[in-house]
Amino acid sequence: MFEFAWLWIFLLAPLPWVLRHFLPPADSGEAALKVGFMPELETLTGKRSRTRQPALRQQSPFILIWLLLLIACARPQWLGEPMPLPASGRDLLLAVDISGSMDFPDMVWEQQEVSRLTLVKHLFGDFIDGREGDRVGLILFGSRAYLQSPLTFDRQTVHTWLDEAEKNIAGPQTAIGDAIGLAVKRLRQRPAQSRVLVLITDGASNAGEIEPMTAAQLAADEQIVIYTIGIGADPKQGGILGMLGFNPGIELDEDSLISIAETTGGQYFRARNTEELKAIEATLDRLQPVAQKPTLTRPTHVLYPWPLALALLLSLWLASQRLWPDWSLRLQARLRRNNEVQP
Repeated sequence: MFEFAWLWIFLLAPLPWVLRHFLPPADSGEAALKVGFMPELETLTGKRSRTRQPALRQQSPFILIWLLLLIACARPQWLGEPMPLPASGRDLLLAVDISGSMDFPDMVWEQQEVSRLTLVKHLFGDFIDGREGDRVGLILFGSRAYLQSPLTFDRQTVHTWLDEAEKNIAGPQTAIGDAIGLAVKRLRQRPAQSRVLVLITDGASNAGEIEPMTAAQLAADEQIVIYTIGIGADPKQGGILGMLGFNPGIELDEDSLISIAETTGGQYFRARNTEELKAIEATLDRLQPVAQKPTLTRPTHVLYPWPLALALLLSLWLASQRLWPDWSLRLQARLRRNNEVQP
């Protein structure tokens, strides 16, 4: 089906005539000789002056160019048949802790010691890529919680924003309750039984305006399932610090994370390696997607380049008509001068 995307553009069609009526005529700066007996002169010679040609005939190329420009601006397009775009039943938000403690290098990735935040980027970047058909969003939280990406099908962009997350950009502390509250605000408008929050942290809540359990109860009331994931090495995996008796994961409040998950019907995990990540994916895959109303989309083929190209060609043709006589006269004068110079 053919249509114009911006049909209102054609309301500008009389604009050149309106401007010509209200604006003063242009002054060429040259003296002009007014001939009062031009009609009689034309009668005697039997020829008609070029300046007396019908106005419409003179203006027709410019009118055509203006109409072509209007057609191009109105964005003509051809719409194909409506096609259903399947919608996912999952709305998945990732809330990632980026406080200062997430920079602690007590994790191992491919036989190299890395920080906790680096491990999260490696493991959950692949997790995001695997959520084909799901809407995925990203919340980053430290002393405050921020929505980095709303729910979207563009998983690659969400993955990129996760990779670009830096520690302490949201503050050095950990506001778990605020992160859950922000997720509730974003997920409450989505269909029930499709609202999922995956919360990833390495410590206990020590900032924010909402208590974690209060926020968890709000999430449960809105039928939002929360899967909590604790990041941090066990004492045996702490390297030299572990051998000295220092537990780099001692700040992790597992009891609170377990309570949050159980309150909302979710589950608690420890993300140390790929195996735990697969367990999370398997749990999410067991969720039954909700049948949502599919979105209809129509393939669109834009056609504005064609009238725009025709307007350009016609403009070039008119310009050549105006410039060519001057070029030919100059060429003839140059040839005459050359002939006069030659002996």
